[in-house]
Amino acid sequence: MSHRLDPVRFPLRGSRLIEASAGTGKTWTIAALYLRLVLGHGDADTAFVRPLLPAEILVMTFTRAATRELSERIRERLREAAAWFRDEEVGREPDPLLDALLAAYPDPAARRNAAWRLAMAAEAMDDAAVFTIDAWCQRMLREHAFDSGNPFDEELAADESVLLTEAAQDYWRQHCYPLAGEVLELALAQWADVHALVADVRELVGQPLQGADRDDSAGQAGEEDPAARPEARRDPAGGESLAALIERVGGAHRRALIELSRGWAERARAMKDWLDEELAANARQWNRTRLHERYYTPWLETLEQWARNPLERKLGLSDSARHRLTPDGLREARKADAPAPALPEHFAAFARLIADHDALRDPRSALRVHAATRVGERLAALKRQARSFGFADMLERLDRALAGPQGARLRERILAQYPVALIDEFQDTSPLQYRLFDALYRSADNDPRSALLLIGDPKQSIYGFRGADIYSYLQARHATAGRHYMLGTNFRSAHALVSAVNTWFAQAEQRPGAGAFGFRDAADNALPFEAVAAKGRDEVFQADGGVAPALLIHHDLALRGTGEVRRLFAARCAERIVAWLNDERAGFQAPGKDFQRLRPADIAVLVRTGREAAEVRRALRRRG
Repeated sequence: MSHRLDPVRFPLRGSRLIEASAGTGKTWTIAALYLRLVLGHGDADTAFVRPLLPAEILVMTFTRAATRELSERIRERLREAAAWFRDEEVGREPDPLLDALLAAYPDPAARRNAAWRLAMAAEAMDDAAVFTIDAWCQRMLREHAFDSGNPFDEELAADESVLLTEAAQDYWRQHCYPLAGEVLELALAQWADVHALVADVRELVGQPLQGADRDDSAGQAGEEDPAARPEARRDPAGGESLAALIERVGGAHRRALIELSRGWAERARAMKDWLDEELAANARQWNRTRLHERYYTPWLETLEQWARNPLERKLGLSDSARHRLTPDGLREARKADAPAPALPEHFAAFARLIADHDALRDPRSALRVHAATRVGERLAALKRQARSFGFADMLERLDRALAGPQGARLRERILAQYPVALIDEFQDTSPLQYRLFDALYRSADNDPRSALLLIGDPKQSIYGFRGADIYSYLQARHATAGRHYMLGTNFRSAHALVSAVNTWFAQAEQRPGAGAFGFRDAADNALPFEAVAAKGRDEVFQADGGVAPALLIHHDLALRGTGEVRRLFAARCAERIVAWLNDERAGFQAPGKDFQRLRPADIAVLVRTGREAAEVRRALRRRG
């Protein structure tokens, strides 16, 4: 379990992980810890080794807008604290944090010195070390060029799109032009043209990928591997050519599909016959909403057609089909008072078939890795020729420098420059970024001569598309075991909403299995759910003549196509919104204040995809 964070007594030394759920005052807490670092506040167990200047406190976040906002919030808090220590705040509102800090300096001279430190820090915030990770890496490479081995005459290229396009075009000419026949068809199935290749590799270049040259799907023993022929294996630049790769992984994939499909045309017919007979003989024992011939007949026809031609057809079964035709799915389709059925072995075999089919490596994944690897290599060569580098290069260069022959000296200098680091939005850190922080501050060592404070919320880890990795967070959590803290009160949401969310996740946490977030095993729960309290809000949302419930769940148990489901729930969402906006009684009531009707600007609609958002917009437009 995590400790509840007390901003006055929190230890400002060593490595510590702070979980800050939405609305729990993360920015306020960062500013509070910053005040204490400037003052050198705390006792022998909680204070840093000395008071710090803003230039010595590294604060890292992920966007330029966030750095500006954070810097201004810290500056304003420093000014407030300086005025508080000078007793200049006439008619001031109570501030328990500043009162607690003030009480730690009862001596008038010490209090004047503390006020001076705070005021000077506020004035020095223009030089504060509040950076994005990219900007900080660039500064480190520039300021420590000798120790990092970074060239002096290179320029930062903020936009590498032109060079990336050139690198992808070179790959297309070198690897795709020579292809023919089935090999060419597979390549074109992945990239219809060079523009599709450019768009694809743009998302992959620079990401950690499995090596394209590794033999992940070799042929069966005794078979000749087409890639073994010397003329096929290597491209002119070194490494396996795309043609050899396609022959190797494509051949292995075809053989695996043929083996998997063997006998399933007959099994699919046998499964249908059994289901037909069972429903005819024991119809009252089955929930026909969950199991009906109009559902399973096309499912099993699809299975049979795939089995007869696995190289030309996909096993295009819906999630409902994949589950319902397994023993567990069929048992769920029984009525509560019906005895368990004696199922033919085909249904258990079907569950194994689905698992084995899903485990097959898509040969096109190997093509994408190959292209990303080769295009990345070509891009690096083009950048060397142009004497330029990109944002991702800065991270990699600093990482290499810290692991290189001058790494110990570079680390010592950076630690002297920034003895304390606060990493905001840590849940969005990539493995490479965390490796940099860990190489500098060595999380597991918990060295009191430095401080690494990692602040984030794993529930808000949403930047996987740019390399963020929840496993980096888990790695840091393991390295800081026993030094976990959490902000325990939500200041943004109503009591009822926080209670509903706590209940929802607590039930998932308490049930058997992997826990609310899927990381619990027999030995440990790497990411437990921890409930927060709520300060609450004065206003209450009212609708339909009473207080609206904090959480409503709408179910639709009928089996429908994806498009139909999307349209159905978009319509329900739009109908609910329109009904509220047309209801004169829908709005917010706070004690001692006038009733405020609900406005469109008060409503947010959260969806998972752009298609869902577009469907909701269409549904709202249709209703005016």
